[in-house]
Amino acid sequence: MIKLIAIDMDGTLLDGNKQLPERNIRAIQRVLDKGIKVVLCTGRPQSGVLPYFKQLPLNGCEGYAILDNGCTVYQTKDWSLLAHSALSPDAIETIVANAKEYDGIAVTFFDQTHYFIVGTEIPDLVSYDAGLVFNTVTPIDLKRLKSNPSPILQGMFIGEATELDQFQAAKDAVLSQAFSMVRSQPCLYEVMPKGTTKASALKQLAKHLGLSANDIMAIGDAANDIEMLEFAGTSVAMGNASNDVKALADYITADHNQAGVASALEKLILT
Repeated sequence: MIKLIAIDMDGTLLDGNKQLPERNIRAIQRVLDKGIKVVLCTGRPQSGVLPYFKQLPLNGCEGYAILDNGCTVYQTKDWSLLAHSALSPDAIETIVANAKEYDGIAVTFFDQTHYFIVGTEIPDLVSYDAGLVFNTVTPIDLKRLKSNPSPILQGMFIGEATELDQFQAAKDAVLSQAFSMVRSQPCLYEVMPKGTTKASALKQLAKHLGLSANDIMAIGDAANDIEMLEFAGTSVAMGNASNDVKALADYITADHNQAGVASALEKLILT
């Protein structure tokens, strides 16, 4: 019996215009009415989740959210941290050093409230990405970043897709030895502490709640959802998911512009 449903946001819960379909909201309410927990499980930082969370029936409930690609697990009643993993100062320095020879690649980092960029220039692509998570970009130098009073949760290499392709091809083998890496979008190549994924955080939460993998359904669409879908006892890929994501899923639902989350919940949970 499903007791917890982990739902990705971009390309999954949100439509192509980054809006919450009303049908998804209604389906989530019906799932909650059955006593099943719903957990947002996203690469977004807290700033990029709260405006949507306030539109959901999850707001104000005793619940949880997995953000920052698994770097943070929040208790959503008061948004206190249940668990987190962070990049060390040496790890931050290594990440920055790997992009030093690539002018077209920006290096960004998150703590709980800030969207940092290393350096003084803010490329348009970085400003655009910060806007998607309802934040502004804060330039910072490496020394200050390494001594930041709040934990640095994850980093991102940002660049045009062709330049990021070249960077990933050159650096992935080295970076993957020290970090958990994922190309979540064509212009984003994300860096987490080694072993940190949405799945690792979901496992922590399951243990905290006394649940097994068989008690969990996961719904997602992208590369950063793969481990989560593999861990969950029931996995659902969106209709807009990549073929490799669809291949590992138990079910394929409609795409994100057709309220595919609601379709999956209605078919697998609510009927």
